[in-house]
Amino acid sequence: MAGLLSKRATETVDALGVPWRFAPRGEYDPESNPSGLISFATAENALVTDEVVAFANKHTTLSPESLLYRGSTAGGPRFPAALAAHLNEYLAPHTPIAAASVQCVGAATAMHDVLAWAVADPGDAVLTSRPVYGRFELDFGNKSHVRVVYADSDAEDCFDEGVVDRFEEALWRARGEGVEVKMVLIVNPNNPLGKCYPRNTLIKIMQFCQKHQLHLLSDEIYACSVFTTDDPNTTPFTSILSLNTTALIDPDLLHVTYGLSKDFGAAGLRLGAIITRSRPVLAAVAAAMRFHNPSGASLAVGTAMLEDRPWCRAFIASSREKLAAAHAHVTRGLRDMGVRYLAGSNAGFFVWVDLSPYLPAALGGEANAEFALARKLMDAGVFLHPREEHSSTPGWFRLVYTQDARTVTEGLRRIRVAIS
Repeated sequence: MAGLLSKRATETVDALGVPWRFAPRGEYDPESNPSGLISFATAENALVTDEVVAFANKHTTLSPESLLYRGSTAGGPRFPAALAAHLNEYLAPHTPIAAASVQCVGAATAMHDVLAWAVADPGDAVLTSRPVYGRFELDFGNKSHVRVVYADSDAEDCFDEGVVDRFEEALWRARGEGVEVKMVLIVNPNNPLGKCYPRNTLIKIMQFCQKHQLHLLSDEIYACSVFTTDDPNTTPFTSILSLNTTALIDPDLLHVTYGLSKDFGAAGLRLGAIITRSRPVLAAVAAAMRFHNPSGASLAVGTAMLEDRPWCRAFIASSREKLAAAHAHVTRGLRDMGVRYLAGSNAGFFVWVDLSPYLPAALGGEANAEFALARKLMDAGVFLHPREEHSSTPGWFRLVYTQDARTVTEGLRRIRVAIS
């Protein structure tokens, strides 16, 4: 087999073998498959799927253009404007977003791949804090071969203004190792912590990027999945575009990504967008667009949803209520079990849970204690992804709770059995 693949393909294929990198599919159903595996690993909002399906079935019409090149290239003639209108309403940008600043691609993964290709060379790096969504390593690395460099931060300090000091240290450490950092990545609201960045921290991060002439990518794909809780320590969502960035960062360096996979529970539509005023980056994305164009049929569904502003507002409001109820349900269950979780979360589909007291001493053939605990949980019929979020503190797991309440309850029961 040697020599059949390119070096870059060989490296990418080898990455498929990273232990526990890919999550098993949850197959539990309380009626048809009560013994099936419950997965708390995949960040999908199953609470809203039926509403989206009902809307799509009733209000989507395919035109001939939907099946032709002209109907889907770069988002087609209507979707960019519809998405811009949606983002202008919910991101409250300081300068309204124009359709010309919206470059549509097929899903969030494609957004990250295109940006990595556009602003960095193979071997360069994207800098981010941790904990953070672990699949960014695949998004930026699989094709563009851009690595991820992690600042020495944790869940308690990564939203503080002082995180820029951790960025500074990581930047110089990377350069000392011969790695050139080209972009800083933040996820706001954050995945996996479910928290939002304070305004002042966003300002500090922009100033840091301007100082070092680094691109700044704010992934705001959970922007509308922010909800109200009883926790007084939550931070409201502030889009980086809502700030007057004129004196803070060169507009050619600032980019936002968004898509319909999270806020609209529609990952299968594969619709994402890069929002930037940088003409060079827009041109680079356009150059790569032929490999990342979204489906015309998906655009028809997405455009219908976004252009129906009354439905859209009612849908987002309903989703937020469901998220709040699901968050209250899972956190109440965790408290009843005596499992600690990160306070202050008010966004996304997940809660950051501390299972460090239950890490086993005997590894049972696994490489480390977190893998061993994940194996023990799997044996009990529940899956939590170990080490995927690159936590600096062992024993923390992301738990996705946006599922039927019965499924969450049963999953928590299985966790209790496994750690007892």
